[in-house]
Amino acid sequence: MTLVEVRTPAQLDAFVNLPWKLYAEDHNWVPPLRKEVKKLLDHVHHPFWQHAHGTLFLAEQGGEPVGRISAQVDDNYNSLWKEKLGSFGFFECIEDQPVADALFSAATDWVRARGMNVLRGPMSPSSNDEWGLLVKGFDRPPVVMMPYNPPYYRKLVETAGFHKAKDLLAFMRYAVKPIPDRFLDLARKLKENRHISVRPVNLKDLKHEMPVVKELYNESWQKNWGFSPMTDAEMDLMAEQLKTFAVPEMILLAFYDGEPAGLSITLPDINQLLRRLNGKLGLVGMLKFLYYRRKINGSRALVFGFKERYRRLGLPVLLFHETAQYMQSKGYRWCELSWNLEDNRLINDFDRELGGKVYKRYRVFEKAV
Repeated sequence: MTLVEVRTPAQLDAFVNLPWKLYAEDHNWVPPLRKEVKKLLDHVHHPFWQHAHGTLFLAEQGGEPVGRISAQVDDNYNSLWKEKLGSFGFFECIEDQPVADALFSAATDWVRARGMNVLRGPMSPSSNDEWGLLVKGFDRPPVVMMPYNPPYYRKLVETAGFHKAKDLLAFMRYAVKPIPDRFLDLARKLKENRHISVRPVNLKDLKHEMPVVKELYNESWQKNWGFSPMTDAEMDLMAEQLKTFAVPEMILLAFYDGEPAGLSITLPDINQLLRRLNGKLGLVGMLKFLYYRRKINGSRALVFGFKERYRRLGLPVLLFHETAQYMQSKGYRWCELSWNLEDNRLINDFDRELGGKVYKRYRVFEKAV
């Protein structure tokens, strides 16, 4: 086995293409768009790398790629939390412990050489992207912007010396499950409250909408474990990406006396389309996209964020109720509520009372370096 740091376009292609080899027989794997993966790894143009630095490693046997990993340091995260954290991501590997050990050793050495004292992951490349290792719920494909991996990855990671840092929960809620009466009553009262207003985001005027979204996102989430602040450039890029498939009626803004108070983002499960494209969006892919997007019947409740001073008003109930009503009218059958920190009792109890059940669990690992 040889381990190389990715330097050339050919090595980058091998890094990006490795999952197609490893998941060839796994019907639950969802191929990402290759060009989007390359954009995320582009240290020159992607805004994440304006405040972070990292590298990629590729393991080969007999000239064939058999494993990969990234190592990175997010300066914005470390500045916010006063930590010296390095992270690994994009981990893929054959079922071979020596190969995995070599990859983790390379990532460990790289972050240690830059003064870090903890290695955490998987983060591909941050908690704002795909985060965590799937440890429960391998029987269904992942939904949009959630990771997926074979069961044996957990053993590879733990044997390499990592331990659990935190679990992330994904709840499944089916549309046939009625919203509890007390939530319906509360939603009605909130709609009648003259101080409170709710409206969809205007995707055609993101220049004026994004400052509100940024304010709500960063203020609502900044105290959450693992939170990594997003820059304006990152938020703008995310908005442009989501605009291609997001539905305005599923992205809601709540106001109290005109002051931004809360935000909810629910997305159609675009993975139901990506499974049919095999990583390419050419002419045939575009035709498939336009045809099958009408057949999407699932969604993911991605963001529920509220300013601290408005969190006792019941706004999550109102925003979920409005979103659920719209989705039911459009034939959505289910919604994944994810991801939730395992120790966030308030949101986990809320999701359970809505009828959601934990059906997938993701684990964030770490070790001292």
